[in-house]
Amino acid sequence: MCLLGFSSGLPFLLVSVTLSLWLKEDGIALKDVTMIASAGMSYALKFLWAPLLDHWRLPLFKRLGQRRGWLLFAQFGVICGLVLMALLTPRQLQPFVFATLLVAFMGATQDIAIDAYRIEIAPPSAQGALVATYALGYRLGLLLAGAVALILADHVAWTWIYLLMAVAMVVPIVTTFVMREPDIVRSTPPSWRMAMRESVIDPFTDFFRRYGWALAGLTLLFILLFKLPEQSIGTIFNPFMRDMGFSKTEIGAVTKIYGVWVGIAGAFVGGAAVARWGAWRTLGVCIVLEGCSNLLYLLLLGNHGNLALLTLAISGQNFAEGLLGPPTVAFLSLLVNRQHTATQYALLSSLVNMPGKVLGFFAGGLVAVMGYGGYFAITVVSMIPAMLLFAALWPRFGRDRPEDQGTPAG
Repeated sequence: MCLLGFSSGLPFLLVSVTLSLWLKEDGIALKDVTMIASAGMSYALKFLWAPLLDHWRLPLFKRLGQRRGWLLFAQFGVICGLVLMALLTPRQLQPFVFATLLVAFMGATQDIAIDAYRIEIAPPSAQGALVATYALGYRLGLLLAGAVALILADHVAWTWIYLLMAVAMVVPIVTTFVMREPDIVRSTPPSWRMAMRESVIDPFTDFFRRYGWALAGLTLLFILLFKLPEQSIGTIFNPFMRDMGFSKTEIGAVTKIYGVWVGIAGAFVGGAAVARWGAWRTLGVCIVLEGCSNLLYLLLLGNHGNLALLTLAISGQNFAEGLLGPPTVAFLSLLVNRQHTATQYALLSSLVNMPGKVLGFFAGGLVAVMGYGGYFAITVVSMIPAMLLFAALWPRFGRDRPEDQGTPAG
């Protein structure tokens, strides 16, 4: 799970935060930078093709099984996309954007397979350990695609950096070959009509059937909103750092090396909190801390190039972000029915990311109108509707015992 987490974390920044700096250095306008670097929107739309991973086995990788076959296909796709990005460069913008979309699509596809694999490979009692181990690997992937990439960018061309990232994906590919396939037996539908019903309709209706329309609707709305402050920072982050007078090496060292380890510490604290108090209670506290942590970036507006304040801001924001990860995964896993693992978890995790990705798409335009300060203030205020929904949902999820939370349903 650690190596699979690394495989998930690596491409994510390469089509969002790290990519935005490459585009900015090549003279792409900030408004266009945030739009192109929003290719990560694929991660928010992955539920659209998740049913394929639940109900269709790739013929070319049939011997590997359903989960491993799709995972290997996606990992090879990430490698091909990264190589194309490296060879094309932003100077050939249109094909470069298509290559970026390929990496994002394949990265989202491997996330679908990994999330389903995690839930299916072990009993509910082991899910907490799997999530923590996955989070460690994910952060190491972010470390390579963020810190190492940015520091290298001060010394070598971006083409070589993206080729290096493609080579790094070989490690998780080896992992996919040697790990075992989950022992889940899936029946083959007798007709195309039944296949469409089982793969597309049943996963969605099952959620509403189990929770009821009112509770399910409120829960989905809450999922849409509670990570908005975190998700809306990504595409604007590196341009903001550069405008605040920090070099790529400083950004890489402080935000991507030091910050990643702070995030890992936050993830382990978050995991311990889930074990002690349950996913729901921990989630409420972490939402507030994550939202308020964005205010720390306001300290940099009048103190350009101040490394001490940068370190303070990154410490608070990354720790809060890491803290929020385990209760988020535990809560979403609690809602999933194992009969539709990939589809339901992909839908729920997509809903978590979608609003922030949409806001990030327009981030450059919003900053041009109201400045960085106004934009960060909006991201903090955006947590208020989520907390109102949290209070409304408390009677249902607040009474669950800690040992029950994080347990996949079904």
